[in-house]
Amino acid sequence: MSIANWCVLAACVLPVISVGLAKGGSARKNGQNQVYDNQAPREWAKGLSGWQQRAHAAQQNGFEALPLFIAAVVLAQQSHADQVRIDQLALLFVAIRIVYIITYLANQAALRSLVWFAGIVTSAAILAMA
Repeated sequence: MSIANWCVLAACVLPVISVGLAKGGSARKNGQNQVYDNQAPREWAKGLSGWQQRAHAAQQNGFEALPLFIAAVVLAQQSHADQVRIDQLALLFVAIRIVYIITYLANQAALRSLVWFAGIVTSAAILAMA
């Protein structure tokens, strides 16, 4: 399995890690702490605030970023583009997504947007190799 394929797996796991951070803490709702409720996860998510809400949003955005990245990797590999370059860009994408999560949790909106854009450009660069 290529490095890029491992990066696809990593990119799929990152959103789960993001929301796992939120689920690890307790949420404040109506002035009371509430731990994660696996029987009503969407209802629980509505009560999040602060960094936990941002971790949940980072999860959602992580899933939204996946289709372009996965398609780019698959199409570039199917067209027999330079695998070393695909691997390098895929590693860059995963690193960018990690930085994206960090900037989201840190509530750095402007920097987060720049990092998000860098991720899209990276996926587009991989796709352009197809």
